[in-house]
Amino acid sequence: MSKTKFILEDLFNLRGAVIYNPDDYKPTQFVSIDSRAMRKGAIFVAIKGKRFDGHNFVRDAIKNGAGAVIISSRKLNDFDDVEIPIVTVPNTIKAYGELANVKRNKINYLTIGITGSNGKTTTKDLTAILLSEKFKTAKTEANNNNHIGVPLTILSAKPSDEALVLELGTNHFGEIEYIANIAEPDIALITNIGNAHSKYLKNKKGVLAEKRVLFDVAERRNGKILVNIDDALLRKLSDKYRGAITFGFDESAEIKGEIIGKDKNGFPKLRAIYGKRKLEVKIPLAGKANLLSAFNAIAIAFVAGLSNKEIKSGAKKFEQTKGRFEIIRLKDFTIINDTYNASPESMKISIESLGEFDASKKIAVLGDMLELGEDAEKQHKALAKVLRKAKIDEVLLFGKNMKTLKDEKKLNVSHFAKMDTLIKRLKQSDLRNSVIIVKGSRGMKMERVVKFLTENYD
Repeated sequence: MSKTKFILEDLFNLRGAVIYNPDDYKPTQFVSIDSRAMRKGAIFVAIKGKRFDGHNFVRDAIKNGAGAVIISSRKLNDFDDVEIPIVTVPNTIKAYGELANVKRNKINYLTIGITGSNGKTTTKDLTAILLSEKFKTAKTEANNNNHIGVPLTILSAKPSDEALVLELGTNHFGEIEYIANIAEPDIALITNIGNAHSKYLKNKKGVLAEKRVLFDVAERRNGKILVNIDDALLRKLSDKYRGAITFGFDESAEIKGEIIGKDKNGFPKLRAIYGKRKLEVKIPLAGKANLLSAFNAIAIAFVAGLSNKEIKSGAKKFEQTKGRFEIIRLKDFTIINDTYNASPESMKISIESLGEFDASKKIAVLGDMLELGEDAEKQHKALAKVLRKAKIDEVLLFGKNMKTLKDEKKLNVSHFAKMDTLIKRLKQSDLRNSVIIVKGSRGMKMERVVKFLTENYD
């Protein structure tokens, strides 16, 4: 019997599990929460989300080939006529996570855990590209970085995969601890500590307390912990974990990065030094944020055992992640699509990067940064200094929080209450020879501006 399959004992070991019709259970390697995508014999887990309840689809799952179902103990009476194995548990979401952890340890993937306030998604994507040069690699897709998404990623990985690159997200205390204990990373990296989600995590110290749990879990597994010493708060952790390896552009970093120039397209050339190893590689991505993410990925690749040749080969395959400082060159002007999300730190880096472009006119189209709680006004006002220093020619603002910048006298600022009005303004503007950055939090849907520009000016 394949060691990758879930056997009856695995189901009995789920916390609070009671199994009905156990003699009919047949081991399977497949687990699903989607009744429409059942593999024959798979385990269907009926989880309840904000907009759906999987218990409403148990019968559909059985019809589509489920070999067993996991349901809430409270729902047993609703399925007393079901003849396939039924596992009842107190909490089906937690049972789903437990199954993911079982699989992670059955196959013993090389597991990379990545979190942080900014850059974790791009770091994850670039890390997966590099590791694919040496290992069969699976990674977090889309936004699957939470208490359901991380188990989904693990359970979707193939038994033939050798490495998992997992992004761990959070906006409330306790979330990293839960998903990190499911993932049990062999290598853990925190990109940085910023003010993202300060509405719930209070401040940077709260963010640090939540994020560093990833290191705690990795240490218990005797994993490697990568500490970004360019971040003042993370730097303080460098001597608190055995197996900690420092990285950064600071002279004292064990994995040290240096910018050694740019190519004719303006892409940076990076030197990375780790002990006696020296790697020089071009990063075919624009913007400081992408450069930092690439260096994060290279640090992970060093520790994961990749050779310089493998890292160089992988770096050639780096691609801009959609919505993350994505350069879109149109006939008359250039768009920087940075609409995926925004925090005070990522907004600052993006504006600074815009300022480095050689263009007749630099335009920033900025939407609100959300989930900042009581700090919202202060953090938005602080952007004025960044915009002035970067010499941004025109600033177009959208959202209630961005309104705090509308009276900045040293900036050419316009505020718009409605997206339609903002787009109308762009339609009336002479955008020739401009570089336009569009950025805001996910909830602001700033990609509407990018869509208008690309569809009307290409």
